[in-house]
Amino acid sequence: MTLAVRYTAARTLDTAPAESSSPGPGEVELAPAYVGICGTDLHIFHGDMDARVSTPAVLGHEMSGRVVRVGPGVAGWRPGDAVTVMPLRWDDTCPACRAGHQHVCQHLDFIGIDSPGAMQQRWTVPAATLVRLPGSLPLDRAALVEPTAVAVHDVGRAGVRDGEKVVVVGGGPVGVLIALVARASGADVRVVELSAHRRLLAEELGLATWDPAAVDVPELVRQWTGDAGADVAFEVSGAAGGVDTAVEVLGVRGRLCLVAIHPRPREINLHRFFWRELTLVGARLYDRADFERAVALVADGTIPADRLISRVVPLTEAPSAFEALEAGGDVMKILVDCGNDKQGAAV
Repeated sequence: MTLAVRYTAARTLDTAPAESSSPGPGEVELAPAYVGICGTDLHIFHGDMDARVSTPAVLGHEMSGRVVRVGPGVAGWRPGDAVTVMPLRWDDTCPACRAGHQHVCQHLDFIGIDSPGAMQQRWTVPAATLVRLPGSLPLDRAALVEPTAVAVHDVGRAGVRDGEKVVVVGGGPVGVLIALVARASGADVRVVELSAHRRLLAEELGLATWDPAAVDVPELVRQWTGDAGADVAFEVSGAAGGVDTAVEVLGVRGRLCLVAIHPRPREINLHRFFWRELTLVGARLYDRADFERAVALVADGTIPADRLISRVVPLTEAPSAFEALEAGGDVMKILVDCGNDKQGAAV
């Protein structure tokens, strides 16, 4: 019998036995090693997604681990292979899929939200979701591939180019990852973040930061850009004030990339969009190319994943980790250790 972390009701998680069965045709059984807790997991924990999540629900979609068993018809994978999972299952029949946008399938199954996730000691997924990891990449760092893929997709959606000036509003895990990926694309980046701890971490990674409570961010952008305004702004804060800042800092024909999930409608200065011919783009999830690029960025150290991991807790302490993230403070990314970080553990 294996263990799983389950969401049962608003602000209620437990650790309970979970059954493990042989993988079916086209499926692979995994032994998750590490699972990251992300903002979406916190939304579920707060009860904000009860209309979508069926309880009891096993959470988790930022993961690394190893193959345990392969089902009938699965080729190219064997026990012990190090993997992460692109947690998307699409129907291939809806208009979005037929147009080539499977990652935003109109009937998308986001594994870890709409179906059981990785925060368990054994996990069966479609083999098509597996992404291979290099053997030299530590599995704790590899757990950050999924959020890095989000950042790669976001930077791609915004069309960030070499030499452009980029403002990232929100310096949490995804915001910092976006800033790092944008910098790797040749951009000059500033991170806007209220938390002193998160600003310090970003600065230790070589990123310039501004505290919006202490400085006039639009004025600093004006000085920084010679009155031109930023080329790109990413809204990653999820706050109304963050939206205002992201719009205000943009120059003529600037691009605003909306990354954060805003649970309620926000007012937005549409006159600014008219006056400066701004562009607004949404960015949701990723495709396989984004994931493969993310693996390379984490593996070569462009993304210093180890610096972003605040702490690692055992599976049985996952409920308290959610509370720690909710409290904020000096926490960036918490990983849940599922107890499978050994070459032989999953075989």
